[in-house]
Amino acid sequence: MTDVPADLDWVRAAPEDATGPGPWIELAFSENDLVHIRETGDPENVVTTTRRKWDAFVLGVRAGEFDHFVEGLEDERPPAPAEGRS
Repeated sequence: MTDVPADLDWVRAAPEDATGPGPWIELAFSENDLVHIRETGDPENVVTTTRRKWDAFVLGVRAGEFDHFVEGLEDERPPAPAEGRS
């Protein structure tokens, strides 16, 4: 198990206009190319991975490789306005 440094700079993965306590995912990058991930509701429970694995995960999300995990779920975001309309 990797020791989690106490002085990490945690970044919340939430929209800029998000309010409230979440729960949100937070990330911190540390020495030796490590990435630490936690949920705001349980900040003592930290998952640690490598930067290379984190980057591969993010690229997979962008490519839609995990979309099947949320098939059939309602999208909670409001629909984006159509271009050309106000």
